[in-house]
Amino acid sequence: MSSYAALEQRFRRMANLGGAAAVLQWDWAAVMPTGGAEARTAQLTELDLIQHECMADAELADLLDSAEAARADLNPWQNSNLTEMRLRWSHANALPADLVAALSNAAANCEMVWREARASSDFAAFCRAFEPLLVLVREKAAAKSAALGLAPYDALIDGYDPGFRSAEIDGIFADLGIFLPEFLAQVLEKQARDAAPLQPDGPFPIARQRALSQTLMEKIGFDFAHGRLDESHHPFCGGVSEDVRITTRYDESDFASSVMAVLHETGHALYERGLPTDWRNQPVGEARSMSLHESQSLLMEMQACRSAEFFQFAAPLMRDAFDHPGPEAADVFAPENLHRMAVHVAPGFIRVDADEVTYPAHIMLRYRLEKAMITGDLQAPDIPDAWQQGMQEFLGLTPDNHAEGCLQDIHWACGDVGYFPSYTLGALIAAQLFDCASREIGSLRPTLSEGDFAPLLTWLGEKIHSQASRYSSHELIERATGQALSADAFKAHLKMRYLG
Repeated sequence: MSSYAALEQRFRRMANLGGAAAVLQWDWAAVMPTGGAEARTAQLTELDLIQHECMADAELADLLDSAEAARADLNPWQNSNLTEMRLRWSHANALPADLVAALSNAAANCEMVWREARASSDFAAFCRAFEPLLVLVREKAAAKSAALGLAPYDALIDGYDPGFRSAEIDGIFADLGIFLPEFLAQVLEKQARDAAPLQPDGPFPIARQRALSQTLMEKIGFDFAHGRLDESHHPFCGGVSEDVRITTRYDESDFASSVMAVLHETGHALYERGLPTDWRNQPVGEARSMSLHESQSLLMEMQACRSAEFFQFAAPLMRDAFDHPGPEAADVFAPENLHRMAVHVAPGFIRVDADEVTYPAHIMLRYRLEKAMITGDLQAPDIPDAWQQGMQEFLGLTPDNHAEGCLQDIHWACGDVGYFPSYTLGALIAAQLFDCASREIGSLRPTLSEGDFAPLLTWLGEKIHSQASRYSSHELIERATGQALSADAFKAHLKMRYLG
């Protein structure tokens, strides 16, 4: 067996271990009783350690060296796979096994504490669990920094978005920081001149919300033979490509929040399902990066499913889902009214419910705090005050409690520091991709009004999904759109949708 073939065999095994962990993590979030947390933590930690041991095996390092010396014998996909293998190896071997185990245990404990702390707005309880986790995340950042030759926070970003650096992100956020405040003021001024959208009266039973979401998922292209929709504390998409697990959370007074969360997660799921089957369980066959993943969810939710065309198709389904047959409901559930609801702009406290104009401000705040946490300039007990100050600066708001402030997101409780920039990077990529798709598929918008997503999915499949990790994020974006990543398409999209 060649060195490269032996590597494929080893990485296939690690991918299966990771897939098992992903399904256990879904179970943890969606159906596990709280009393199972201790046993589940032990199981997930053990799987993390086994994967780490596989990566730390000295024979694996020798195989990588040998395969890299024979790159001329490999085809382009195999060469890209080898590059991705080396990247995974570099990240994994930066961390000692005891740190891997400690991080896994601390994150599992902190997430369970976060569930209760968020519900009761108890930051003190969360902080007691997060302080030791943050210490470990800083150790992880320092270890990866030394091994990869990157700044500590950049080393964390690279784990989610290989090739992106804070210097590039700083420039993008500075550009948006100049553009968005004035633009937001213009949008709010325009909205004030128009009548507010009519609001449908609840309650909206959870069973009917779930049924509506499942109908929309199927119409868009989700295959329930290879996935599920469940409920959790925080919406997410997990599992594996053959078995994609989506979760959402419901509010009986607001059906739109859960529906849009499901459409967002469906974008993630369609990316996972569209990855090349020939390269399943190999690094090159996985999603390119979290920013590309977020681009697929935001393209579906923001670009396609908040368009006027989408509501021509979806409005009758929404009206029928909640048994609103009367003449008053005809106005409330009219496509034009539902579209105005979906694109209504209003600064708010909760990131996942934010409109696309104010959403980047939520990310820029978290990005600032994360960088300060890793440098040590921000300590865990000081997060609430820094959050309050940032919300005032970015959105002119002061949260009344921690649940609508710094406890709203699950990411830090899971030790996921460096992830948040992916959301805004994803929004920019989504706008750039959708703009290009709209130009190349002349009938794209009319097909959305008919509930036909096949042309869009075919285009995304060709340009993004089927390419997996064949190219770097920057290369993939430029190959798909003909242009380097920038905020230009995103800003043009906002101008057209909100001021056009």
